[in-house]
Amino acid sequence: MTLLHVPAMEKFKGNLHSFESFGSVDGPGVRCVVFMQGCNMRCRFCHNPDTWSKCGQEIAAGELFEKVWKYRSYWGKNLEKGGVTVSGGEPLLQMPFVLEFFKILKSHGVHTAIDTSGQPFSKESDFIKTFNELLKYTDLVLLDIKAFDEELHKSLTGHSNANILELAKYLSDKGIPMWIRHVLVPGITDSPSELAAIADFANSLKTVEKVEILPYHTLGKSKWENLGIPYSLTEVPPPTAEEIKKATEYFK
Repeated sequence: MTLLHVPAMEKFKGNLHSFESFGSVDGPGVRCVVFMQGCNMRCRFCHNPDTWSKCGQEIAAGELFEKVWKYRSYWGKNLEKGGVTVSGGEPLLQMPFVLEFFKILKSHGVHTAIDTSGQPFSKESDFIKTFNELLKYTDLVLLDIKAFDEELHKSLTGHSNANILELAKYLSDKGIPMWIRHVLVPGITDSPSELAAIADFANSLKTVEKVEILPYHTLGKSKWENLGIPYSLTEVPPPTAEEIKKATEYFK
């Protein structure tokens, strides 16, 4: 397959944190996962606080494509068993860049996915125009719902979830396939009322293919300490296998 090079696609540069060449938990199949730099949310259980800053390695869309294309053998003979997921940080803060990157990927038949918290979503014209264009080149959206209750969401992230839930409805109406993801934090996001509310909301959407329960873990705690940021969940343990199983039952 001949590599596509279009000078216009070098117009936008993105701020890149890192990328993983062999990811198996961020979308279907084996995927190259690109982590963008910059996020407005301050999730108390975030395992990548080093992606919050908007300053990162500048890279052009074509250059990033060449990096990920080297690993296409992982995606199956006809690229049918994997692809590329853009995560973060928050990729919707860098939509022009992600759009140009996805245009190149789709021109080569690569499956594309966005892993987003949805926080930047707005129906204001400046945002929605670019977002709608991006959706044309997006095969799947992995949408993180940190909490359904708005006050709980604010206490966990520092932001309302009203526009995030609006985003989910918007994607559903647009016919965009979704995976809903929810981090299970014992004693905080695992109450029956919270899980039932997320399950009911997911069931109200037309394009949700699955709901994933992501067990809270403390692997990112050292990053908080290295950055000098107080970690408020020090006493919270990861959920047990039984707690995970119980939570999963809500989404069957």
